[in-house]
Amino acid sequence: MPKIADIQETPNPNAVKFILKEPVSFGTSHSFSDAESAADDELARSIFEVGNVVSVFYMDKMITVEKTDDAEWDEVLPELAVPIRAAEGLSVSNGNGGAARSVGGALAAAIDDDPKLREIDALLDERIRPYLASDGGWLEIVELVGQTLKIRYQGACGSCPSSLTGTLMAIENMIREEIDPDIEVVVT
Repeated sequence: MPKIADIQETPNPNAVKFILKEPVSFGTSHSFSDAESAADDELARSIFEVGNVVSVFYMDKMITVEKTDDAEWDEVLPELAVPIRAAEGLSVSNGNGGAARSVGGALAAAIDDDPKLREIDALLDERIRPYLASDGGWLEIVELVGQTLKIRYQGACGSCPSSLTGTLMAIENMIREEIDPDIEVVVT
């Protein structure tokens, strides 16, 4: 049974990050933008069933939950703790539910085949994703088409205003300076 070690605020006022003493996944990220997408994931589904939940993101020893604008954390947090603590015995998905790590399927093959995409992914792993994870979020590459890199924010970053402005510009500037000055980064 995962014990909650800490509950931390994130830069997104509608998202909190639960830090657990035990992992709920091992090296894979799982992101669910609504209850329907979480139907096959027991942990995420049980969190959505609490109500007032907009999105669920989890990986390793972290679960980030985004609430609706009108819900109050004082009311929602105790209710969210119940399914998180009851996660014992769940068949923790290893990439079949939600998004596995930062890439999956055809994109993983594209990264293996494309040196520029592989370099971008490595830069994101080294310099961007750890900071996003510390704020309860994540970032996945959607695709690279020509000089346009499409990314998707997950967890607390998914609806955080700073993700769509300052963070996005910082990512684009870093990629332009270190990999390709003509890359444009857009959020999907």
